[in-house]
Amino acid sequence: MDIRTAQQQAWQNKLDKGFNVTDVPLEFGLLNAEVGEAFTAWRKRLPDFGEELADVLLYLVALAEMNGIDLDDEVARKLEKNRRRVYTRDERGVLHRVSEG
Repeated sequence: MDIRTAQQQAWQNKLDKGFNVTDVPLEFGLLNAEVGEAFTAWRKRLPDFGEELADVLLYLVALAEMNGIDLDDEVARKLEKNRRRVYTRDERGVLHRVSEG
């Protein structure tokens, strides 16, 4: 499934179930809670780690839809931008961006 389709389906589920579709700060809070649940599942090696990551994605794509963002296009642009960036390590081994590419 592509990101655009996931975004549309996550949004439709919110509409169908009567979930929040207008309160952006609330949605950020719920997304943050889902990230916390995913971290806990990873840390405790719980079997639902993948499902928790899926929850994070679904909240994220719904938040994008709520704000009129086509996340599929944005992710493609960002991946290309990241591909062109050039990094170098300093004397401590820390990476620093030196060029947008």
